[in-house]
Amino acid sequence: MKILVLFYSCYGHVFQMAKAVAEGAKSIDNMEVTLKQVPETLSADTLDKIGASQAKKAFADIAIAEPAELADYDAIIFGAPTRYGMIASQMKAFIDGTGALWAKGTLIGKIGSVFTSSATQHGGQESTILSMHTVLLHQGMMIVGLPYSYAGQSTMEEISGNSPYGASTIAGPDGSRTPNKFELDGAFFQGAHVARMLARMK
Repeated sequence: MKILVLFYSCYGHVFQMAKAVAEGAKSIDNMEVTLKQVPETLSADTLDKIGASQAKKAFADIAIAEPAELADYDAIIFGAPTRYGMIASQMKAFIDGTGALWAKGTLIGKIGSVFTSSATQHGGQESTILSMHTVLLHQGMMIVGLPYSYAGQSTMEEISGNSPYGASTIAGPDGSRTPNKFELDGAFFQGAHVARMLARMK
């Protein structure tokens, strides 16, 4: 059974979450898990100006996915930061390239799941994931979120992301905050949960 963890990350927060999601999926027997990223659409000059170039070096070796290859997987877990309460344009551009898959119904019946990040605690994490769910439903995918059986979702120990819609992290207004234990554990749990659901289906 094959799972793709497909992400876009600008400053590395979503990449850290993506690694945790992938590890969670790998923890379930008989899962072949692949980690890939979508193409960057910002110019090198723009990335320099927004201070993202250095951070992106940490995952520059992760392979770039092509829309057509989504057909090769049984489950796809998408991760991208929120931009004004919606999924980042880089991920949206990638998804917009899946029209041929939609026309053939290729993704119907596959599992889809989403995780994200935002700069602030109420920066649109839930609306971002839910808006991505709309896309997955148009593709005929079955949505898996982050159930409350992940107890860390209800933590009051410290400010944390995560919701029943999917794992999430808070980067902080200046991007200096990194995913905490509850957020990374939630990402791991979500990856494992998707894998368990896939195993039940198969």
